[in-house]
Amino acid sequence: MIYTVTLNPSVDYIVHVEDFAVGGLNRSTYDQKYPGGKGINVSRLLKRHGVESKALGFIGGFTGKYIQDFLQNEQLQTAFHEVSEDTRINVKLKTGEETEINGLGPSITEAQFESFLSQFSSLTEGDVVVLAGSIPSSLPHNTYERIAEVCREQGVRVVLDISGEALKKAADMKPFLMKPNHHELGEMFETSISSAEEAIPYGKKLLEQGAEHVIVSMAGDGALLFSKEGIYQSNVPKGTLVNSVGAGDSVVAGFLAGVSKGLSIEDSFKLGVTSGSATAFSEELGTKELVDTLLPQVKVTRI
Repeated sequence: MIYTVTLNPSVDYIVHVEDFAVGGLNRSTYDQKYPGGKGINVSRLLKRHGVESKALGFIGGFTGKYIQDFLQNEQLQTAFHEVSEDTRINVKLKTGEETEINGLGPSITEAQFESFLSQFSSLTEGDVVVLAGSIPSSLPHNTYERIAEVCREQGVRVVLDISGEALKKAADMKPFLMKPNHHELGEMFETSISSAEEAIPYGKKLLEQGAEHVIVSMAGDGALLFSKEGIYQSNVPKGTLVNSVGAGDSVVAGFLAGVSKGLSIEDSFKLGVTSGSATAFSEELGTKELVDTLLPQVKVTRI
């Protein structure tokens, strides 16, 4: 089973407004509401690929119930821990440019976190845990390291799609997969990376430090996959960028879907890149139908 962890999920409220005026009355042309969070996005994309998963994390209040009900309507398995405060709401204002206002999220007590952590002790070899997104301010900075340690003790594979200070220690957690973009890869090694050639030495270093597979997103220049089988580079299919939210999560989901279905690492990488592009070309997460349409355009070459 694949378990996805979203420590600080949200209800994403997306508002479209024409001719937005600061300080005036604005009316939306239309709005959308979705459950937000990188781990949740991975679970939703896996479902579209026909792969089961279970979403974990913390939810609370009426907004938490909205997320629970939404995912259950999509026939997704969940095992959220409930907290007393409301799950946050993130507002995304689309008016030519996009403006975001992200909520803080609920406080999580030490007892609640310890209860949450204990569930990983019941996982077994062959399970996969996806750790994705930010760590709430009420949790310790080594939260992901503690979860990864329990997973390693159980023989569970860990996937990391994280950023910030936690990312700098990611390779030390011996992940099955980690997925920084080229900016994050540069930050990890205190340098600037703008091309595949510049990224290659650092991707290799992450393998040396303990990562089993590393996917580095290179924006419009495609992506790189580093693994013991070799280094691979992909292009991206043609399309119009509509949405950047969830594209990276979709790459992770597509790759894991391919691995779960027994595809080669190369073909799993191809499915991941295509899934990310499908989301980038959609107003919401990409559909399986769009992935199938775009897949022939994605070419993977070994470097």
